[in-house]
Amino acid sequence: MRFLTSPTVDLTYNDVFLVPSHSEVTSRLDVDIAPDDGTGATIPLVSANMTAVTGRRMVETMARRGGLGILPQDIPVEVIAEVVRRVKAAHPVADTALTVGPQDTVLDLLHLVDRRNHGAVCVVDADGGLLGVVRPRDCEDVDRFASAASVMQPASVTLTPAELGEAGGADGGQALRAAFDRLNAAGQDMAPVVEPAAGSAAPALRGVVTAAGLLRSSLFTPSLDDAGRLRVGAALGVNGAVGDKAAALVEAGVDVLVVDTAHGHQQSMLDALAAVRALDAPVPVVAGNVVSADGVRDLVEAGADIVKVGVGPGAMCTTRMQTAVGRPQFSAVLECSAAARDLGARVWADGGVKHPRDVALALAAGASSVMIGSWFAGTLESPGDLVHGPDGRRYKESFGMASARAVQHRTRHEDAFTKARKAMFEEGISSSRMYVDPRRPSVEDLIDTITSGVRSSLTYAGAQDLAQFRERAVVGVQSAAGYEEGRPVASSW
Repeated sequence: MRFLTSPTVDLTYNDVFLVPSHSEVTSRLDVDIAPDDGTGATIPLVSANMTAVTGRRMVETMARRGGLGILPQDIPVEVIAEVVRRVKAAHPVADTALTVGPQDTVLDLLHLVDRRNHGAVCVVDADGGLLGVVRPRDCEDVDRFASAASVMQPASVTLTPAELGEAGGADGGQALRAAFDRLNAAGQDMAPVVEPAAGSAAPALRGVVTAAGLLRSSLFTPSLDDAGRLRVGAALGVNGAVGDKAAALVEAGVDVLVVDTAHGHQQSMLDALAAVRALDAPVPVVAGNVVSADGVRDLVEAGADIVKVGVGPGAMCTTRMQTAVGRPQFSAVLECSAAARDLGARVWADGGVKHPRDVALALAAGASSVMIGSWFAGTLESPGDLVHGPDGRRYKESFGMASARAVQHRTRHEDAFTKARKAMFEEGISSSRMYVDPRRPSVEDLIDTITSGVRSSLTYAGAQDLAQFRERAVVGVQSAAGYEEGRPVASSW
């Protein structure tokens, strides 16, 4: 990467832009955006290890589309182990279905439908056999305590796992195309995936596919471990029995360990990394957060394979206003990524991205992947409850991991005095509404948009992969008016 003119101050993503270069790359589909950080991801996106952002559903969806989801450090190890088990059992193409029993009520159904973009619930018997499908329209003008069995409809189309082939498989997606054509011919946007059963038993439900999901599976390669299962990441803090928790996470099947604290350039972090490295675990170790080359060097020397970069750029973070500590994110990523690569390590840019352009700029500055928090919090896949506001808009509540809400959860097992002392030093926003975009309600919709923008950025730079992008990117510095000029307008001026 080179600058058009040398900057005299540290820069945020808003302060810079990419200049188009001569390109022989004719299509955005011809570029490879897989990160080079050893995590096994195939797209450079990571969902943040925040309680309001990443849970089982987010991890599963991110991995199915080639990214990574990092479970938060506050989740008990036994819960993480169960989440890992369920994610590893999920199909890399078929989505995990929403299910109810035949005696469950219409009210139960309606509480579930908002958790998926396709708005359908499968009715299954006690053995997991598919009995029927219910959509919201089937529940109109029906008593809310009527049974699911009374409103369910037979599935118009069903598919088997064998008929789905492999996501990004060797058949060039022909199986996915055939499955899509079957849905299209039947005028359906969703089909259950079943294993036929012998005799009169109901076919075993293995998941669901949508027309959009089949298209995505033909475009994205899932992030899979050596056994062909979806990958899972998990975070741990720097206090307590770090080595024991890390060992338990690896034993549970976690594929990436993230040692996480707000101030990563401290002795507690170095000690925690030493404890993790003593395990000799065969998984990448991520550590952070830092914003300087010195911080990167210390963490890498202590055992980090990947360093998380960013202090204060996140939407939920008040660190800079409270403490004046932090650094504009573009400059932080640029300096830290150069230092990491000199040592054979990599960085993740953590925080501050609000548009696909920001992700592209982070990658141009040298990041291998970009961690996203608040942007993903307002999606159907985040763990929060979906709330309908007075204006009818749907939203989820988000909060920072140093906020009063997060601190209260983290210290729930401590005595009242200790909890009260720690609450005196909270930072971060405790509650913020992250509205679900009706045009892009799913994290998959955001992944589509982000990766499309990043791929286009590579074509403008004449780069076929992220390594070439880092070399070929030309960056200019702009005024606030220059940034505003690039924003689209919803109506004429």
